[in-house]
Amino acid sequence: MKFLAVDTATEACSLALQIGEQRLSRFVCAGRSHTEQLLPMFQSLLAEAGLSPGQLDAYVCGVGPGSFAGVRIGVSFVKGLALAQDRPVVAVSSLAMLAAAAMAQGQERVLCAIDARMDEVYFAAYVRDAAGLPALLGEPRVCAPREVPRHEGSWAAVGSGWQRYEDSLRAASAAQLSQIDAQALPQAEQALRIALPELRAGRTIGAAQLSPLYLRNKVALTLIEQRARTS
Repeated sequence: MKFLAVDTATEACSLALQIGEQRLSRFVCAGRSHTEQLLPMFQSLLAEAGLSPGQLDAYVCGVGPGSFAGVRIGVSFVKGLALAQDRPVVAVSSLAMLAAAAMAQGQERVLCAIDARMDEVYFAAYVRDAAGLPALLGEPRVCAPREVPRHEGSWAAVGSGWQRYEDSLRAASAAQLSQIDAQALPQAEQALRIALPELRAGRTIGAAQLSPLYLRNKVALTLIEQRARTS
């Protein structure tokens, strides 16, 4: 099986390719240059593997949450490729990718928080399943750091939300944090790991069904909302 994963939901631009048991990847902190970076990275990765797009069996897409623009870029890119080649897709959460990377390093329980701007975070909690992959506890959400749910006991903390809002997240979650990696960004290589059992089981979607996971439906606060938050 040969399949490609793409994630552009945050400042990272990340691609990974699985060919049997072999994995190849590309990762760069792209800032806002995802559009310029993505196609050359894709072409370079396929060239290294000696493959054409038509030889791929499936695609894996990071669908967010994250930057609205970033999520749209990755979803549109994968949707175009999958439609053109009539290939199935697996959608993977950016938060789950963060958890998967921590679990690959031995963590059992992970609180993931991505800075959502507007004084909010994208937040989700995961536990390690029997296969070593992240299993979601509850539902992912977007909320103020002080509004994240309680998760008592020992947890690892990952994601950019912890860099900006550590004190508020600590207090609200009541978690005992064994480790904080506030620099962690989603990686497409982790999306490959998450998607592999889904692909093997045939739990895929068609390209036309692929859509972003925004968690919220607005990108900016009105002036009234801004004043209310600072009052």
